[in-house]
Amino acid sequence: MNPRVRQRVDEDGSDMNRKVRQRVDEDGKDNVGAASYLLTGDEDAAPKVQESSKDWSSLTYDLMLHVFTLLDNRDRASLASTCTTLRSLGASPHLWSSLDLRAHRFDDSAAASLADRCADLEKVRFDDLDSAAALVNLKAKKLREITGESCENLTDATLAMIIARHEALESLDLGRGFGERITSQAIKIIAICCPKLKKLRISRMVDVSAEAILSLAEHCPLLSDVGFLDCLNINEEALGKVVSLRYLSVTRTLNMDWRAAAESWGTLPNLTGLDVSRTGVNHETVSRLLTTSKSLKVVCALNCPVLEHDADFNPGRFEGKLLIAKFNNTLHGIAPLFFEDNSSSEMMPEDDTRRWLEGNLSRTLLSLTESNLLGLNGFWQKDGAKLFLRLMQSSQEEVQERATRGLASFIHLSDDSDSIYRERADSVVRDGGIPILFKLTESWKESFQAEAAKAIANLSLNADAAKAVAEAGGVSVLLGLAKSRNRLVAQEAAGAIWNLSLGDAYKAISRDGGVNVLMDLLSRWSYDYGELMERAAGALANLAGDENCSIDIAKAGGANALVMLARNCEYAGAREHAARGLANLAAHDDSNNNNAAIGEVPRALETIIQLTRSRHGGVRQEAAGALWNLAYDENNRKLIAELGGVEASVALANYCMDNTSSDLQKSAAGALWNLSNSEDHSIVIGREGGIPPLVALARSQYEDVHEVAAGALWNLSFTHVNALLIVEEEGVLALGRMCTSSPSKMARFLAALTLAYIFDGRLDGSVRASPKHLVNVRRSGLKYIESYIDTFMDPQTLATAASSYTSSMLAKVLKRVRIPEADILKCSGKEIERFVTMLRNPSPVLKKLAAFALLQFTAPEASHAKHHVSLMHDAGDPKLLRNGAAATSMPHEAKIFAKIVLRNLEHHQPECSKGKTASTSK
Repeated sequence: MNPRVRQRVDEDGSDMNRKVRQRVDEDGKDNVGAASYLLTGDEDAAPKVQESSKDWSSLTYDLMLHVFTLLDNRDRASLASTCTTLRSLGASPHLWSSLDLRAHRFDDSAAASLADRCADLEKVRFDDLDSAAALVNLKAKKLREITGESCENLTDATLAMIIARHEALESLDLGRGFGERITSQAIKIIAICCPKLKKLRISRMVDVSAEAILSLAEHCPLLSDVGFLDCLNINEEALGKVVSLRYLSVTRTLNMDWRAAAESWGTLPNLTGLDVSRTGVNHETVSRLLTTSKSLKVVCALNCPVLEHDADFNPGRFEGKLLIAKFNNTLHGIAPLFFEDNSSSEMMPEDDTRRWLEGNLSRTLLSLTESNLLGLNGFWQKDGAKLFLRLMQSSQEEVQERATRGLASFIHLSDDSDSIYRERADSVVRDGGIPILFKLTESWKESFQAEAAKAIANLSLNADAAKAVAEAGGVSVLLGLAKSRNRLVAQEAAGAIWNLSLGDAYKAISRDGGVNVLMDLLSRWSYDYGELMERAAGALANLAGDENCSIDIAKAGGANALVMLARNCEYAGAREHAARGLANLAAHDDSNNNNAAIGEVPRALETIIQLTRSRHGGVRQEAAGALWNLAYDENNRKLIAELGGVEASVALANYCMDNTSSDLQKSAAGALWNLSNSEDHSIVIGREGGIPPLVALARSQYEDVHEVAAGALWNLSFTHVNALLIVEEEGVLALGRMCTSSPSKMARFLAALTLAYIFDGRLDGSVRASPKHLVNVRRSGLKYIESYIDTFMDPQTLATAASSYTSSMLAKVLKRVRIPEADILKCSGKEIERFVTMLRNPSPVLKKLAAFALLQFTAPEASHAKHHVSLMHDAGDPKLLRNGAAATSMPHEAKIFAKIVLRNLEHHQPECSKGKTASTSK
């Protein structure tokens, strides 16, 4: 059987879902210590810069300093490593006023390498702080802002250690992943040590006591922005004593006394913005606050169930104030945020309030998409795309980044139906999302590039959106990002290319050099980065499904690269798509030599055989698919057998007898089908127990599974030993049912061929069962075949054709009975000889089936017709066919089919019918 291309879709062998391109941190971040030149400017470690004829020393200090400001830390270090002058420039305090370490592992070693540049550092942002000492070791005494996430191990003691050494701190924002081990004692330490504090945000505290809050009120007179997010308990009355407060956020806090909150917060003289989103706030509290507070201008109450289900609440009666909620026209409510003309709305908030609201909205919307709560679909469909796209154009970089990340999740939430996903993708495209995303990819901030690429990846799973991305130049944009030296950027770009390659954009990817870019990803990055490897291999596998692309991949060394990936990468997804890539490269055997070439790659076949034993279902499935395709080549079959591939395939088929995926069952049966093209291997398959699982798969409810199982059984039944095993395993009944009732034309044909092999007389001399039992089984088998043949020839057509063997009548019959799906079948000389011999069998049913089969194999449109015709001419079969067609003992149906076969032989002139020699010899 011809090899099959592993389609450019996500074949859920292990329920792996590519729909949502989540950022996966695996072990955390890039290891700063392993690439210290990125931060230290080590001349020996940094990439060398090509010499240039330009005299850079002639540029002014200010101009060169400006050049440095346009680069990220990695490129600054690389440029600084070229000479002493640029090294001095690269260490300028002006360049190190802020530091974003989220893409790196922030540990003591990284801090030590940065310390000599951080004397004037004012802002630092990080994820996953390894220790308090790391932050302290920066020696940044002028630090004003600390922003961090994902530090589950942070305690009161470590936080106190950090705070005590940064008395100039004005903003402390400890987001997701903080707080569970932080108590009110830490809040008191913050208050005492940071008198200049203006902004405090901490998440997931169990209890925020009155004593801690009053300490803030006493020691931090400038404190204007407080956020206690995702907390369990907060003392509402104490917050009413922090008179400097302008902005207060208690998002997703569970236990709140809203009556006390309304009484206390309504008296705050400066309170301008309040965020109570995702809480149990009620309409009495909201109404009282908006009515009694003279300073309060904005209340954000998104996804507040109690408030939203209160039929008596009238949100339109608070003139001159903004209430942002699901039931309220959200976009209308925040429209003033986006007016360019400040005179266009009386409700235009001042800049500080606008910035606060943008920040809170971006946090809440991102949290809502990541939580994927029920009941929000209407809100998302109406306002989701517009909200995210507008926030992505904020002047605040953190807002832009969160909104972009939120957009990626919004486009395809995990439980969305295809229609909902399509609507969301369409809305993003319709509202101008593609140009906005492309603009973000041009940012020098790598975090923006990564989030934008992730959003494009999700968008590209929709065919129309993918087309729009490609037409707007998205392929070249993503290929450029894939070359980034930042792993997360390269990883997300590879994911977007992977998704684009599902459709027609694969042509542009290939044209624009995508094969080389993807190959470079596999060679440039460590196999430890499994997610990146998976995405690059997935994209290559999709491209390899196209014949021309597969040739380009092979020329670029793709087979060897995929084999090395499958051998050395422990990440199951990477191995799965490496195997799929090899399967697709081998799927074009009739048009190129990739199939045979893969077999010559060192340890390629050995690796694929090993992967069939993987514990990961997707890996097993794709490895079996690769064996299926590779076993189409005769030399590969021999090597696979020598390496134990036949036994491994039988073991996999037996494993598939349990409740595994239909794709895995199909691939396992396909591997046995092509391996059984060799008679020796066929005997081994029978001896090792391969027939029982194939008979079981022949009963499968999935037509593509029982079709492939029937193909394997057809090959195996060529030998009488296997034919007897099929009978003993009650395979005749399974084949009979398939022959008469399968919705697959190909499956019915293969089942009939198998039954013909079993009962053409070769089994009679080696029967272990009782003769009577065999007679009964044979009678049943022949009835199944006869019923099958009868479905093609109604009495009227039969009578007309029997009375007139004109070319037009024979052509009409051929059109009626031809099975296009059988075009892929390629028989050996021994197989053709067996069907010709069957024309002289005493059974009229077998004569009909034999002539019918030869008709299919020699049909002018069949892929291997010339090959089959050549075999028949060489064996002198036309004469036997003419004699058979003229014999009085030949059934009418067989005569008609034989006449059509002779007509097919005449269609292919002998001199041009020398097809390829048989791939197997049975």
